[in-house]
Amino acid sequence: MVDETSGFSLWVDFIERDFIKTKLKNMIDYGTIDGATSNPAIFANAITTSPAYKEQLKELEGKSAKEKYEALAIADIKAAAQVLRVCYDEGYSGYVSIEVDPYLSNDTEATIKEGVRLFKEIGEPNVMIKIPATEAGYEAMRELTSRGISVNATLVFSPEQALKSFKALKKGIKEFQQFDEGRVEGVISIFVSRFDRMLDGKLRELGIPTAKTGIMNAAKIYNDIIKEKEPAIKPLFASTGVKAGQDLPKDYYITSLCAKHSINTAPIETIESYEHNPNRGKLALPIDSQKIKEHFKALEKAGIDMQEVYQTLMQEGLAAFEKAFSDMLAAIE
Repeated sequence: MVDETSGFSLWVDFIERDFIKTKLKNMIDYGTIDGATSNPAIFANAITTSPAYKEQLKELEGKSAKEKYEALAIADIKAAAQVLRVCYDEGYSGYVSIEVDPYLSNDTEATIKEGVRLFKEIGEPNVMIKIPATEAGYEAMRELTSRGISVNATLVFSPEQALKSFKALKKGIKEFQQFDEGRVEGVISIFVSRFDRMLDGKLRELGIPTAKTGIMNAAKIYNDIIKEKEPAIKPLFASTGVKAGQDLPKDYYITSLCAKHSINTAPIETIESYEHNPNRGKLALPIDSQKIKEHFKALEKAGIDMQEVYQTLMQEGLAAFEKAFSDMLAAIE
């Protein structure tokens, strides 16, 4: 559900060629979503399992694996951007994202170079370049936005990462606006459900409420971003699908994080579940800062070091994207 009055948007966390040609347009026409996200794992799954890519892969014989991947990905992102352009032209959202090579996450210059190249080759204004929130990534975020390229800061787990991403995006956007009146925006992808999948087993044993840590962490970051009152930068809640083993409603991480001036990107089945929820559109954020503090104090008393959790989840996230990217390249070699 896209709610222009509150500024709450749903983006679909999925890209696949046949989907872009059919269901994506329908979801936009029905007002269900107004944006889309991709990542190396999503592209890996699409390219290696869907027959829609076979013909183009034959045409790319003789190219390197990465050249093949980029040709496929660029074609998909361009097509998705064109379908989403109606939302973008109406002045709200309408973006689709593509991530730089995850192996570049610690190389600022290479990230900037690849981000600029991908943006130019796709050739659509409503494309966001996705950059992991690493020390090298923050400067790349600033540089790309200063050049008028919208950026999605991804793999954000900690409030510190979110703040650094926000500062980099804001600085770059302001630099761009000094010389150009064009549109450039940023989103900060706050990962949610991975906290609960990591911690809930232990919390259950300790008698501490489960399925809350991801929400509380995201709520804190949301409060931090919203108080800055920067219209060109929005928090985006990611990793919001409920996984096997989590005894939760499919749309739990959407309903629990519905908020003004925010985006939630979720798998198709999660969005479909939310569409049938009679409480859809009911705002759940902001959560009082004292309530958030109490949750994390309880975790601290239980011996859980959130800094360790943040670091572990970031390392695991980068490793997962690198593996998906590597496996995909090997499959299309």
